[in-house]
Amino acid sequence: MKIDVLTLFPSMFDDFIKTSIIGRAISDNKVIINVHNIRDFSKDPHKRVDDYGFGGGQGMVLMPEPIFDAIEHFKKSDSLVIMMTPQGVLHNQKTAYELTKYNHLIIVCGHYEGFDERIRSIIDLEISIGDYVLTGGEIPSMVVIDSVVRLLDGVIKKDSHVNESFNNSLLDYPVYTKPQDFRGMKVPEVLLSGHHENIRKWREEESINRTLNRRPDLLERDD
Repeated sequence: MKIDVLTLFPSMFDDFIKTSIIGRAISDNKVIINVHNIRDFSKDPHKRVDDYGFGGGQGMVLMPEPIFDAIEHFKKSDSLVIMMTPQGVLHNQKTAYELTKYNHLIIVCGHYEGFDERIRSIIDLEISIGDYVLTGGEIPSMVVIDSVVRLLDGVIKKDSHVNESFNNSLLDYPVYTKPQDFRGMKVPEVLLSGHHENIRKWREEESINRTLNRRPDLLERDD
């Protein structure tokens, strides 16, 4: 997979693309991530990419021309162009899996008051990471990238993400490590039994109970 990120603040990604699973995935040639400054596509002598919105109002609006030019520069026949915006569909694990099917993602990070509405005509998918507003789309784009890259073949062991939260509309079961007894809080005996079928049943029951107690909406949504 190749991911091109369009942003006004490329330095925000410096550590992100070098660290942990993302950094290893890049080193192992599982993904290529390139970060581009939208200002590089501005024809303004001062590299301006925003202006006041028509009709008044607060904040600056991103102009269409530099973003169109940037997208058209990188877009191929198999590209999916994503805009990070609070008005987009809510990102979840299902969406992350769907995005792994694409060979090339172009992710546009907004900033300031928002995008000129005409930019939406060149966008394939709008994504939000929650019902709140952030300063820009950089952090949300990192969330999407992280959630997708870890699902790519060979990035992490398949069992590590097949059985985790939000798969099958359930939260993950509790996990434990050493010591067996910490301040009187003991590891459940079933996990020490070595009986794989009993462990599987316990984990399944704990996932259901945890989901009922913490996120019953997930079960309702599955219906």
